[in-house]
Amino acid sequence: MKSKPVVGRFAPSPSGRMHLGNVYAALLSWLSARAAGGKWIVRIEDLDAQRCRREYASKILDDLCYLGLEWDGDVVFQSERTDFYKAAFDRLFEKGLLYPCFCSRADLRASSAPHSSDGVSVYAGTCRALSKNSIVELTKNRLPCWRIRVFGESSFEDAHYGFQKIALESESGDFVIRRADGNFSYQLAVTVDDAAQGVTEVVRGRDLLLSAHRQIFLYRALNETPPTFSHAPLLVSNDGRRLSKRERDFDMEKLRIHFSKEEIIGKILFLCGFLEKEKAVSLSKAVDLFDWKKLPKTDIPITALGDFDQAR
Repeated sequence: MKSKPVVGRFAPSPSGRMHLGNVYAALLSWLSARAAGGKWIVRIEDLDAQRCRREYASKILDDLCYLGLEWDGDVVFQSERTDFYKAAFDRLFEKGLLYPCFCSRADLRASSAPHSSDGVSVYAGTCRALSKNSIVELTKNRLPCWRIRVFGESSFEDAHYGFQKIALESESGDFVIRRADGNFSYQLAVTVDDAAQGVTEVVRGRDLLLSAHRQIFLYRALNETPPTFSHAPLLVSNDGRRLSKRERDFDMEKLRIHFSKEEIIGKILFLCGFLEKEKAVSLSKAVDLFDWKKLPKTDIPITALGDFDQAR
């Protein structure tokens, strides 16, 4: 049976200018798809109207063009796809998988247990078994969010980190599908969009390993086939923290002032272990150098790139 052509994707949130970590994720995703002779699409995840702005989306697309990371097809904006998320929500509701949750943030902090590996809080299931009368009474005081009822085990083979397995109820917990303000969650939207766009591989940071289990659960609940997942180590700053848009860590505005696109690409390839020493590299050469086996599994400090300090 002939395998499907590879379709990769990059799905940034336009809440600020891309930083080096975002560029690293985009480049890995692009290289993985292009090395397999596949397509690469771009989707703007702008569901959160309070944090996301079109001007940042325009700058993200301009930065991708500057780097030469060309995409296939039209750019999709999640803010224009709410009807599709509503349809998926209705299907899950009809299957009896959803329930309203009235817990406040204080309630969640008091009752949730952190996940052992990544600090994500696991919902205690407080509202799982509310009676119809209780739901009616609680709705008088506050609007609920909606959670999906998870069960069983989840496992998948990550292309970089190998076999992953969790007990969904104790290690993931029932997660939010629609917020109390009516906005659909990241987990639902990304699953619906990846399925609709025919995405076959998802390349992203290892901090989203737990999300893969949740999305696979949604794929199966919606009778869709999950993509393959390839999670990558994170780039971390000199003090060990993740790079941040809020802190403007090595953002593209500064990087474009100090370095050419070939220099930026070469620096990332060096950090990934694809180059023995740092040098400027073209995208076409980068495709030949790309090798998942050389990428480390531990997070990558950028201390090796001393001259990046001038672009802080």
